[in-house]
Amino acid sequence: MEAWKKNSVHTLDITGYTAEGLGVARLEGRVVFVPRTIAGERWKVRLEKVNKKMAWGRGVELLEASPERVEPDCPLFGKCGGCQFRHMTYAEELRAKRQRVADALERVGGVHLELPPVLGAEAPERYRNKVQFPIAPAPEGGAAVGYYRARSHQVFPVEDCLLQPETVTRLRRAFVQSAVELGLTAYNEGTGEGLLRHFYIRTNHRGEALCCIVANGTDLPEADRMVEALRSCEPKLMGVVLNVNTRDTNVILGPDYKLLWGQDYLEEELCGHTFRLSIPSFFQVNRAQTQRLYGLALDFAGLTGRETVLDLYCGIGTISLCLARRAGRVIGAEIVPQAVEDARANAARSGVENAEFFCGDAGAVAARLAEEGVRPDVICVDPPRKGLGPEVPAILAGMAPERIVYVSCDPATLARDVKRLEELGYCAQRAQSVDLFPRTAHVETVVLLVRQGKETAGLGEI
Repeated sequence: MEAWKKNSVHTLDITGYTAEGLGVARLEGRVVFVPRTIAGERWKVRLEKVNKKMAWGRGVELLEASPERVEPDCPLFGKCGGCQFRHMTYAEELRAKRQRVADALERVGGVHLELPPVLGAEAPERYRNKVQFPIAPAPEGGAAVGYYRARSHQVFPVEDCLLQPETVTRLRRAFVQSAVELGLTAYNEGTGEGLLRHFYIRTNHRGEALCCIVANGTDLPEADRMVEALRSCEPKLMGVVLNVNTRDTNVILGPDYKLLWGQDYLEEELCGHTFRLSIPSFFQVNRAQTQRLYGLALDFAGLTGRETVLDLYCGIGTISLCLARRAGRVIGAEIVPQAVEDARANAARSGVENAEFFCGDAGAVAARLAEEGVRPDVICVDPPRKGLGPEVPAILAGMAPERIVYVSCDPATLARDVKRLEELGYCAQRAQSVDLFPRTAHVETVVLLVRQGKETAGLGEI
């Protein structure tokens, strides 16, 4: 069709959002994606990339604005790939996220649930407790320490970010200045040359920080001067670690660590427990909202104090220890050995004696437990973005728990797995989304699935 070609301009109505936060419109029955637009707006759109079924466009003139439109409060919005929703009110962002989850559950999962509004954050800014800055050679020379440009692998410097604590901003600035003074080179992905690959910072709610320098080498020249620069800018810095990553890979962390100064961990409090976080430990980036998320998972589990609970993808035991408060026995499984060690140490530190942890793939551990006759009353899963492995739903159903609590960071894989579990006899009864990642397109959701014929007694109100 004549209209369906690159560089043509059309008047389009924005009707919704994609999973990445792009506005969605339709032209001659086909889909057009338009960044930084809002549902209900009308735009003149130039098509920039076109294929047979869809197109990607750019808004060239706003004809009718949404009352939810606001002026972006960050000068990097649209350049940096971190945020997708700074052009709209937070209320509209939450509506967009709720619609994304509802659409996925209905269209992919075939599930029709009454989905409450997303639980928004009281503090939607400066919430990230972990930041990883990629480092690359700058076009003008030296090193670029910052973030990737939107939809690219190009690093550009970022002096500050509204998602990161000001502690991170100060530490990044000190790191860059020290690297320049010491003449440290940036890693070049194309040639494999250069030393500095990433600068990684963890913080906790007390304002303490832990730094990790990821290097393409086993040593950091004049490391004591770098450590002194970081300590001088941040009195609550607790430790500096060197991570060795000499592999040709886009995986951030290598296998080996060297403590340059202080301690190689931070402690953080969550849901009444104290957790020790090493550099590779998984921990949700938004502590306040994580407490709400895990509280929901605990409510959905409907525990009375007698149940055996299996917690798959347990990480450092954050959900496991919450469940242990109300369960008779908790079994956690995690594939990362260091995380399992941390989980066991965290349980001991909190005096939790009814939780045990195994290292291994979630499906393999569940299958082995089933062979040993373990029959959990409740199974909790919190998988990575790719969701459950293809063999896992059948293994879970074969263990015949009364309830499955699914904590998800991706609505599409959540919906796919809910459909699989429903085919195996588990009915989705409740769902609630929580915004752990304000101003970005990501959203977390908890779904309760109940074995058909079982009642949902004992579930608390949200």
